[in-house]
Amino acid sequence: MFRNPEDWTAPSKDPNDEQFGDIVESTTIEDAGEYDAVLVGEPYDGAVIGRRGANEGPAAVKDALAGVKTHHFTAGPVASVGDVGDVVLVDDDVSVVQEEVTEAAAAVHDADTVPVFVGGDNSLSYANAAPLLEAGSLGVVSFDAHLDCREVRGEPTSGTPYRQLFDAGLDGLSVVGARHFETSTRYAEFVREQGGSVVTAEAVGADPEHALEDAFAALEGVDHLYVSVDIDVLDAAYPGASAPTPGGLQPRELFRLVREVARDPRVAGFEVVETAPPLDEDDRTVDTAARTIAHFLAGTHV
Repeated sequence: MFRNPEDWTAPSKDPNDEQFGDIVESTTIEDAGEYDAVLVGEPYDGAVIGRRGANEGPAAVKDALAGVKTHHFTAGPVASVGDVGDVVLVDDDVSVVQEEVTEAAAAVHDADTVPVFVGGDNSLSYANAAPLLEAGSLGVVSFDAHLDCREVRGEPTSGTPYRQLFDAGLDGLSVVGARHFETSTRYAEFVREQGGSVVTAEAVGADPEHALEDAFAALEGVDHLYVSVDIDVLDAAYPGASAPTPGGLQPRELFRLVREVARDPRVAGFEVVETAPPLDEDDRTVDTAARTIAHFLAGTHV
C-alpha cells in the first residue's frame, strides 16, 4: 500500500539549525499513530485537465521541506512528524487510482494521526477525504482558484472531486481564493445550492483578517474538516502548478489562512496538490508548497 520512505536528512551543517530533515522520521502505517502528523506522498497526475507534472510533486516538495527550519515565532518548533512514504499505485485508470488511494487514505485516517497528503493532482482530493464521511458530518475548506465541482463525464478528473464528495454525502464546502472568470456560472450556482461559500482571492486581498469568517459560516455544525490547498490558488507568478492564473493569493496570505484553519480542532486531514515541479521557475512554487505544509503543522500547535 505504501512504498517505504527514504530517510530524511537536513542540508544545514550548523547544529543549531534544526530543520524538518532533522525531525521528520520515516515510519510505517502501523506506527503512524505515534506522530502528531504523517506525510503521505501521492505521485499521480493522470486526471489533470491542464498541464502535467504533478506526479513529481511529492518528491520535490518533501525535498524542499527537509531544508525548512522548524521554528515558528508563535508556535515554537514543529515536532512529531512521520513519513509513511508514497502510496503505491498499480493502475493508471483514474477510477481505479481513486479506489486505491481511498483505501490507503482510510488506513492513515484510522491511525489516530493527522494525515498530510502531498500530491499529486486534485482528483485525489476525493479519495483523501472520502473515508472521513464514515466518521460523521464533513466539511471541506478548499484553497483553490477553481471550484472543482464539475460533473463526472466518463472518468473523474482534477475538476470533479467536490462533485464526487457531494454525491457521496459531503455536508459543506468553502472555497477560499477563487478567481473571477475562472469558473462557469452553473458550477458557482451548484456550490450555492449545496449551501457552500466562495471567498474570492480579491476578498482575501482586501481583508485577510476576516476572509475565513464566511468560509467557516458555511461549515458550522460539521463534525470534521478536511483542508485542501491546490497550489494554483497562488498568483501566476508562482507557475509550478497545473493551471496557474493571475490575480491569486500571495504566499504570506496563504500561510496565514492555513495556520488559522489548522487551529480548528475539527481538522482531520490536510493536503497540498497540483504542485508541478517541471513547470516551476527557480523552485519558488515548490518552496511555497513545502512552507505551506510547515505553516499548517505550526497552526496545529498554536
